[in-house]
Amino acid sequence: MKIGIILNTSDAETCWNCFRFGNEAISKNHSVKVFLLGSGVESVNDSKFPLLEGSIKKFVKNSGIILACGTCLKIRGKEESNICLVSAMEDMLKLVEESDKVLTFG
Repeated sequence: MKIGIILNTSDAETCWNCFRFGNEAISKNHSVKVFLLGSGVESVNDSKFPLLEGSIKKFVKNSGIILACGTCLKIRGKEESNICLVSAMEDMLKLVEESDKVLTFG
């Protein structure tokens, strides 16, 4: 199954749970994409919550895909990360269209 996740918060525990779920889904042979929206784009740089960083690294290592809203990054003065692809609303729409299930966290 193709699972799309929209992460729209920078709350570390919620972000951690998002990636924990993504990792579980990948371990059951599902493909997973996460779209970081709004303050969710801040989740990939949250070093205050080490469990989150480990979950994100595991997610990417296991072929999970992370997309980040370019506009949301820009208004926060954030740069592109080597962990996620800078994307746009068009990419979020594509994620929704191609996914069998879509979840939101945040």
